[in-house]
Amino acid sequence: MTLITAARVLAADMPIAEPHSIALFPQQNEYRNVLNISGVWNFRADEKAVGIDERWFDGLKDGSPIAVPGSWNDQKDGLHNYLGHVWYERETFVPATWKTERVMLRVGSANYQAKVWVNGYPVGMHEGGHLPFAFDISRQVRYGQQNRITIEVENELRADRVPLGNVRAAMRNYPATNYDFFPYGGLHRDVVLYTVPRKSSLTDVTITTQLDGTVTLKVEKTGTAKGGSVSLRYKDGKTVGKSFSFAGNTATVKVQIPDVQLWSPEHPNLYETTVELKDGSKTVDAYRCNTGVRTVSVDRGRLLLNGKPIKLRGFGNHEGFPIFGRGFAQPVAVKDLELMRWTGANSFRTSHYPYDESVYEMADRLGFLIIDEMPSVGLFFYDEQKNIDRRREVCDQYLEEMITRDKNHPSVIIWSVANEPSYQGMGGANYNGQEQKGNDRENQQAIQFLGGLVKQAKKMDPTRLASFVGVSGGPASWLGVCDIICINRYYGWYTNPGDMKGAIKILDGELERLWGLYHKPVIMTEFGADAIAGEHSEYAAMFSEEFQCNFITDYLDLANTKDYIAGMHIWNFADFTTGQAMFRVAAKNLKGVFTQDRKPKMAAHMLHERWTKDTTKF
Repeated sequence: MTLITAARVLAADMPIAEPHSIALFPQQNEYRNVLNISGVWNFRADEKAVGIDERWFDGLKDGSPIAVPGSWNDQKDGLHNYLGHVWYERETFVPATWKTERVMLRVGSANYQAKVWVNGYPVGMHEGGHLPFAFDISRQVRYGQQNRITIEVENELRADRVPLGNVRAAMRNYPATNYDFFPYGGLHRDVVLYTVPRKSSLTDVTITTQLDGTVTLKVEKTGTAKGGSVSLRYKDGKTVGKSFSFAGNTATVKVQIPDVQLWSPEHPNLYETTVELKDGSKTVDAYRCNTGVRTVSVDRGRLLLNGKPIKLRGFGNHEGFPIFGRGFAQPVAVKDLELMRWTGANSFRTSHYPYDESVYEMADRLGFLIIDEMPSVGLFFYDEQKNIDRRREVCDQYLEEMITRDKNHPSVIIWSVANEPSYQGMGGANYNGQEQKGNDRENQQAIQFLGGLVKQAKKMDPTRLASFVGVSGGPASWLGVCDIICINRYYGWYTNPGDMKGAIKILDGELERLWGLYHKPVIMTEFGADAIAGEHSEYAAMFSEEFQCNFITDYLDLANTKDYIAGMHIWNFADFTTGQAMFRVAAKNLKGVFTQDRKPKMAAHMLHERWTKDTTKF
């Protein structure tokens, strides 16, 4: 297809981004180049969705400045609740020296659907936020000249999308999401151009480890190179390496590390791993990443790291900050991990979507354990079959993208394939410790859907655990597909409000039932209470900081009486923006132990005192 013909291809016929294209994060070295084109872009809302018909990709007129990364909702006047079509445009210079390489365009996150043009030529499209996508734009680039990058993004809420919107379900808010966080739209992470060698290049490296120091690397490539080498170097400078040859485009090589130093939260030992691709004796490509040697498994009621029991203490959290919206802000991410360390936390869940790659790199270095969660929040299984099938397609894509991107991080120990899939009739007494049985069709759909995702995760990566997070009152039969039981519970808040004695009695009974049913370790991935910063009460009234402290303390104390509780993650690390609802003061979820601008509430100080004094308990 000629470029002239390609320019006339309808956007609906654009190629769809391939998950495998994001396997290796862009890297600057002797064989690769990276140009970050984030910054201030040209922006225009397209409220009538006429941009494609009017060929806005040939040059965006009447635009205004917008920052990338960032959400348009909190940057542009009058667009806070706008979720329709918008256009981004930026011009950037591409050096003539790049002509001998393959040039790639990588978008870190575009929520929800994106279409990309380069110099007016259609490149491709991608559905879903919070995960990157990339396209080869070598043929569309003008070398030694300015180039126009155009991205259309739309964030419409629909029943056949993940996460869902504009459906009749438990949430009653505006905008009409089926989840409890604001549906920010935009280019939320870095946009970069990068090069890889044209003749032959590395396309993927998958690393698995064993406690005896055996590191296995599956190396994939394209082009004419026949072999390569691997080296692992620890911080003391000691290096171990090995050469290998390809069978086709894949090679598997095992390297033995003598006197291996394992990775753990207490000792996050990392080995700098370099893979070189060779054409004869000449190195033609190279890639470097960090490797930590560790294993994760379960043994009845225990979660094992490196064969030893470990208990997760930490939080759920949202990427988000005033003005940035969902746009990734490095200082905020650094501060969040520093504050988590200050509380004594050793883990967190990426609720409810994968985070920016740099967070995982920091977690590797600092020793945090991660439950890595895909953006499938608010699923249900009682509407039209075509919607259920379409959502499964999107979830399959998310899972492949998440594991492809994050599989080499030692910090990641559990894949979470969904958060709070719900059932018909959810609410009322079902929140009060009573299990909703569900009808046969709904149960069959749910187990097939969720169990299929868990199996897919285990097939792609048998070295980690896989689970989903169960909603309060949800059918216990759904949880049987999981390696480890993850649940969210709010007794004492949404039900039995203020009655913590009654709430703990209900929770105690439910935990015992789950243990008796499955004999698998349990992680409480959410529990918490809203607290208005500065609101105090003599008798610990709801919404006071005292009530939040007491709520969290009661849950943690109960967990310490049960050996099969493997983790307690408080909801939430910091207050965050939601849609508008009667139960959301100032359109915020105030369950954070820190305020939205990261000032500690009483609960944060309580956790610091509790978790740093005794690291063996919750």
